[in-house]
Amino acid sequence: MSAQSEQSEQRFGEFVVVRRDGHVAELVLDRPKAMNAVSSEMARSLAAACEALAADASARVTVLTSSHDRAFCVGADLKERNSFTDAELVRQRPTARAAYTGVLDLPMPTVAAVHGFALGGGYELALACDVIVADATAVVGLPEVSVGVIPGGGGTQLLPRRVGAARAAELVFTARRVEAAEARELGLVDVLAEDARTAALELAGRMAANSPVGLRAAKKAMRLGHGLDLRAGLEVEDAAWRSVAFSGDRAEGVAAFNEKRKPQWPGE
Repeated sequence: MSAQSEQSEQRFGEFVVVRRDGHVAELVLDRPKAMNAVSSEMARSLAAACEALAADASARVTVLTSSHDRAFCVGADLKERNSFTDAELVRQRPTARAAYTGVLDLPMPTVAAVHGFALGGGYELALACDVIVADATAVVGLPEVSVGVIPGGGGTQLLPRRVGAARAAELVFTARRVEAAEARELGLVDVLAEDARTAALELAGRMAANSPVGLRAAKKAMRLGHGLDLRAGLEVEDAAWRSVAFSGDRAEGVAAFNEKRKPQWPGE
């Protein structure tokens, strides 16, 4: 992806597209014939796209969206899974995990735009993002126990961190689907908007106006500090502060504030 172009598009395999508009990257799930069910091929493409984005210092925020008009992502491709032998399922596991951890490990802030169904692995992709924006069509849930497995794309770990252990247990153990209004009430999504993609891109634009060095360091501090006791967390924060305190972005930010102008972030 070229940092020179204000707008660009790059396809990763058949089912994943990355669009760039300035410093905002849109990571598009694009397997509409299967409602974005995550096949092995799609998982490989998603992991490759995330690897490219993670290496692109000019991408300040990533928004995860869908090209389907009724679904964000319906989770794992169960038709493909049904054809696997036990040995094939074992071999496929690292491929599947790489897709989910690829999104989770993106170093810049990430926003999921949930329109329609986000179920199983689809909701886990949203959970891997920092903020989830949804619209009134959204239906989310982790129904894996209803087909004899468990949420295996991070759901058993990410959902309790988001809504607490007991609420996560109720949702996982019942396998129930949750519609938009209740999802917002329970904290399963963060923002309800008229149009999820538009609102997510607008939010990303506001984030991307800030220091890319600061954004990545703040995300790293929050991720590494989560779950630690306060003193350990403050040490994580201090290390992150030291990583940005003498950066070009910090110098530019302070100068721009004092000169009452918009900062021109060097990104270093």
